[in-house]
Amino acid sequence: MKDLYSRYKEIINYLIVGILTTLVSLGVYYACVLTVLDPSDPLQMQTANVVSWIAAVTFAYVTNRKFVFESSDPNILREGTAFFMARIGTLLMDMGMMFLFVTVMNVNDKIAKLIVQVIVIVGNYLFSKLLVFRKDR
Repeated sequence: MKDLYSRYKEIINYLIVGILTTLVSLGVYYACVLTVLDPSDPLQMQTANVVSWIAAVTFAYVTNRKFVFESSDPNILREGTAFFMARIGTLLMDMGMMFLFVTVMNVNDKIAKLIVQVIVIVGNYLFSKLLVFRKDR
């Protein structure tokens, strides 16, 4: 069992951190739309989405750097910038899908957010693995 964990450690840790990041994102999003922002207003829905994204990405960078990819890159500014730029790409994807599902297709915003988060987690792993925390740096 330990051999199995060591073989898949990065993916297992990424999934754990991804779940925690998703909880941060969803928690902040739901807190926004259940208190001060109206998800039926497209601008307010996107504002809640962006606020939840900022909280989640900040949490994700710290936890991915330390626990998932175990980065020791001394150039934290370069690495952090690459991480945030990759996440901006998935934020735009997130916003587009939320607009499509909620505004165009009338899917419940909370259900749409769950679906979109799964897609975003996969994209974020690929960007982090291939672009941000590359071992050949």
